[in-house]
Amino acid sequence: MTTGAIVFAHGSRIESANQAVRDVAAELARKVANTQVLAAFLELGQPSLESAAAQLAAAGISRIVILPYFLTLGLHMDRDLPRLIERISSIHNGLEIVSAPPLEGHPALAQILADRLEEVSGSSRQNLTSAH
Repeated sequence: MTTGAIVFAHGSRIESANQAVRDVAAELARKVANTQVLAAFLELGQPSLESAAAQLAAAGISRIVILPYFLTLGLHMDRDLPRLIERISSIHNGLEIVSAPPLEGHPALAQILADRLEEVSGSSRQNLTSAH
């Protein structure tokens, strides 16, 4: 079974935000062996989840893991994503699609926030020191 992954985000009118998601998907592709990874968006960005899934299916992928780039289980994860998965499954009969949970609850999140706090606190201390 050949597995592909889709980093699935909401999408933004700000193209640099969409590109940041594509960059994360590209970095993930470099980190995982033998897995095609694409970015996809619910709205306001391209490709759509359906388009990304079709691209992977056309490349011979038989199993897609959707990796939500969402912090919490909101309406998009609870309502929209299952509908999209159902639609994609009906179009691509035989394609297995599974979704990972949102990012909340992952132990790395606290570390990421601690790192950001240190970055900002450190730069604030530097700014105060350099102001004197």
